[in-house]
Amino acid sequence: MKATVNGPGEGERLEGGHRSLLVKGLSSELDFLEYDVGQGYEGPGPHYHERHADSFYVLEGELEFTVDGEKVRAGPGTFVLVPPRVVHSFTNPGPGGARFLNVHAPETGFVALLRARARGEEVDPADYDVHDV
Repeated sequence: MKATVNGPGEGERLEGGHRSLLVKGLSSELDFLEYDVGQGYEGPGPHYHERHADSFYVLEGELEFTVDGEKVRAGPGTFVLVPPRVVHSFTNPGPGGARFLNVHAPETGFVALLRARARGEEVDPADYDVHDV
């Protein structure tokens, strides 16, 4: 396995739906994503992952997370770790845009799901360990 080094603005860019994201790193152990979302970004609806943890670190702006039924406003410097099988969602109600890091560990195909959606393909999220509630 090779090391990965991506500088500012580098990585695989995926666009769509009031957001852009960079896949900064990808291995079987984890995927590491950098999101830039506009005000009003709805994010995913309530969902959970059977086989991986989902974590977030807010860099700029503010997100609203719902984790296990509890709403939390998260500004810069806030870290959110969602263990497997815990229902969660997030949005950017504003004001303004937001940037955040998102890590899934271990990697269970989430980046493949994002790539398929970016190509406009119809896919079953459950095939990628994303289970809607």
